[in-house]
Amino acid sequence: MNTPLSIALVIAVLLIGSAYYFGAKPAIVPTPIANQALAAKFDILSKNGNSTCSASFADSIDTMPDSGRIQGSCCSPMDAHRYEEQVTGLKKFKDIPEIPSDPYDIDAALAKQLKAYYDVELTPEQQKAYDYAMANSNEKGPCCCKCWRWYVYGGLAKLLIQKYQFTGEQVTEVWNLSDGCGGPGDHANH
Repeated sequence: MNTPLSIALVIAVLLIGSAYYFGAKPAIVPTPIANQALAAKFDILSKNGNSTCSASFADSIDTMPDSGRIQGSCCSPMDAHRYEEQVTGLKKFKDIPEIPSDPYDIDAALAKQLKAYYDVELTPEQQKAYDYAMANSNEKGPCCCKCWRWYVYGGLAKLLIQKYQFTGEQVTEVWNLSDGCGGPGDHANH
């Protein structure tokens, strides 16, 4: 029976249920990063970045104070699992000070240094290593587009090839681990 009392009761239950459902705070999903310090850094970088995906940002790096930092992702939201993979993977290169240990938190002075290295000419043999990385990296270059990362990480590759005799395979590994576009990256293909 559709009595006014039963209709009122149904409406009251729906209103109370809706108020509870929509008013309740969502459950906090724990980050999949086990290391608390890294999880805290991810939380800060994923919410407070200044990095943008534009060629003009590359020019603005030159005017940043050397004590400044380029932080956050360029294109997509950061992915906790991928971030942990990247920072953990880059530890392999911890003895090479020019390789940023965190692709989402880069020292402005280092970025300026690496960007300036972009225009350095390589020998034909060195160029083969660079070309290998261009053809085989996940982004088919230092980044997916010619933004600031393209020039900074392109310069890094040339420096690594000249100063540390990196092979194309090694440059490819650094570029893949240093992808700062955000998103899950290629970890789904492991």
